[in-house]
Amino acid sequence: MKFEVLARCPTTRARVSRMSLAHGETALPTFMPVATQAAIKGLTPEQVESLGVTLILNNTYHLNLRPGVDILTAAGGAHKFEGWKRNMLTDSGGFQLVSLSKFTTITEEGALFASPFNGEPTMLTPEESMNIQHSIGADIIMQLDDVVPSLLRVPAWKKLWKDQLDGRSAAPPLSASIYTPPDMQNLFAIVQGGLDPILRDRCLNGMLERQHQVAGYAIGGLSGGEEKDIFWTIIKQCADKLPEDRPRYAMGIGFAEDLLVCVALGVDMADCVFPTRTARFGVALTHTGPINLRLGKHATDFNAIDDTCPCPTCKSSTSRAFLHHIVTHETTAAHSLTIHNIVFQAQVMGRARDAIIAGQFPAYLRSFFAGYFGDRGYPKWCVDALRSVGVDLLQDAHVPVVHGSGAKWEYSDAA
Repeated sequence: MKFEVLARCPTTRARVSRMSLAHGETALPTFMPVATQAAIKGLTPEQVESLGVTLILNNTYHLNLRPGVDILTAAGGAHKFEGWKRNMLTDSGGFQLVSLSKFTTITEEGALFASPFNGEPTMLTPEESMNIQHSIGADIIMQLDDVVPSLLRVPAWKKLWKDQLDGRSAAPPLSASIYTPPDMQNLFAIVQGGLDPILRDRCLNGMLERQHQVAGYAIGGLSGGEEKDIFWTIIKQCADKLPEDRPRYAMGIGFAEDLLVCVALGVDMADCVFPTRTARFGVALTHTGPINLRLGKHATDFNAIDDTCPCPTCKSSTSRAFLHHIVTHETTAAHSLTIHNIVFQAQVMGRARDAIIAGQFPAYLRSFFAGYFGDRGYPKWCVDALRSVGVDLLQDAHVPVVHGSGAKWEYSDAA
């Protein structure tokens, strides 16, 4: 990996960087769409790349179950298997320790899963997680982490990862056609510690002592329903202490307001299933807020989702009325909305990059929040988070401040 910081916001901690990997360059900050089963649901790899996406996420746990490492290895890695030519990041399987906790037993050696498909037991150790990610052939790979009680376990598991990394040159070679061989993969460490700032610091300090072993850092264990006031303070605590010369990745972040707050706090990368999953529920993301196309008021609206959006769905003048007619009934609707929502996420981050380079990032934040929330009121946590890095959303604005996440209205009749 080659990581270069190209521009910094003089007010916030936001920055623009270039991350060069085996499959090309990715401009940061960026949002990664999630291809859980080696595919963005409803889209071909060519379509995803045509939208300007240069980095996606594959899921280690699920790809280990299906199709399995033997097929991935025989195919020459997931890039070739799924037809994706750009950069790829794999998670470690650690998130499934929580999301599939009823199927999982945690030990000091790793996690014992019962397959949700057939009940067959599978042991996921730090070494095995890396072996799976070697077979996937991702450009960025993650250490196995235990999201909840992980203070002491994460550094211990990280040592097992390092021992495995030291011996990887002696491992049996993968298919000669694999896109990213193990010695070109880049390991990211994951900072855990729950919602306790003291535990976070202890984990951070342990990780920083070994920073020469990793190419970047992830902030894990958030976006699990915690209070937003806690969310942003943990993000800030971690981003403030992580090295300036490595990418910083906030795991599981997808709401537009969350993305921009994280960028302002110094985060470079984020991922979430939100934009693609919400598309399948009939919700289009726009710069004036999400639009619930299931609502009857859209039945006679012959406008595009967003006349200013450059996505193929909007440029083809696909109307809200048509989408309302087929939404949740025809796969065409999910396909069209997924394209639109991925482009929306890319625009949010792309405009942030442009604003940082132009020295106008605080103005972009104020403009975006004014358009996105309008007179509904700004979430108090966003106001507080951005004030912590020198941006006052309420400057020259007569907008109420509301408590809560700011996301509850997204699927309501008001949208």
